[in-house]
Amino acid sequence: MKTGKQSWMFTNGVFIKETSTVTGPKEAAGPLGSTYDYSFDDLHCDEKNWELAERALLKKSIQLCLDKSNTREDAIDMFISGDLLNQNVTSNYVARDLSIPFLCVFGACSTSMEALAIGSSLIDSGNCNRVLASASSHYATAERQFRYPTEYGGQKPDTATSTVTGSGSVIIDKEKSGVQVESATIGKVIDYQLNDPFDMGSAMAPAAADTVVQHLKDLDRQPSDYDLILTGDLSSVGTPIFKKLTEESGFDVEGIHGDCGLMVYHSNQNVFAGGSGCACSAVVTYGQVYKQLKDKVLKKVLIVATGALLSPTMIQQKETIPCIAHGVVLQGVDH
Repeated sequence: MKTGKQSWMFTNGVFIKETSTVTGPKEAAGPLGSTYDYSFDDLHCDEKNWELAERALLKKSIQLCLDKSNTREDAIDMFISGDLLNQNVTSNYVARDLSIPFLCVFGACSTSMEALAIGSSLIDSGNCNRVLASASSHYATAERQFRYPTEYGGQKPDTATSTVTGSGSVIIDKEKSGVQVESATIGKVIDYQLNDPFDMGSAMAPAAADTVVQHLKDLDRQPSDYDLILTGDLSSVGTPIFKKLTEESGFDVEGIHGDCGLMVYHSNQNVFAGGSGCACSAVVTYGQVYKQLKDKVLKKVLIVATGALLSPTMIQQKETIPCIAHGVVLQGVDH
């Protein structure tokens, strides 16, 4: 199954049974609004605080995924999930209400593809028959933890990103469907000695480039082998850096690359450099990208979710920001 230095080929067949996407109102007003399964009308998601609101997003996406696939909760062998909050409290507190074995993961905004890669490996190895993988984030919970609470009203620089309020879930198993999880590349932690928590794009771009380059080398491929190479949330600041770094490594992704952070919102939605958060890559991948693969608009896509592994304490201690990126290849198949 291992191919090259950091990649896995899923040779026994791993397929997407169903996906679901849930967002907040700002995301629903963006360019991809029609691709989401459900959107709350209010940032509070009918709850009394931001943290409960994020749990509501995750719960809703899980229930929708089960309902859409006509899958009972007890038919899931493993639930894998993560979020941005300390101790992954969103995923942990939702998991306590599910009677499913649980693996909690943290890769910051790379969590969606980390969870999907781990789940696919469990299925390919025969250790699970069916896996539910999820990720969530919420604008106000992230602001409260990593920067300044929304109520503070602090000004932000143009390099800042806006955390996507949403959750994405996917059920994968061995039963053949229209979309296959073909392979994954597990990233290394990369730190370019940047320390500005209001500029995640610049910090994460080197990790994204490193994973994409290693993936192409491991599988002996070119960018043109894909219809789309999608990064998580580099947005307008990190995207040109990513393109330059991949080109310097001998791979030109111009015309093939897209970034979820630039796809979720319109430029006039007051989101500064674009979108970010665990839900950023999740709602794009499990929404528009999955639909286009099923409809054969796309044939093969490399999704590289990006994450900044910082904490407020480390920033206060003048530490730099280590980053990581995990890639998963999805491809359309006839069935």
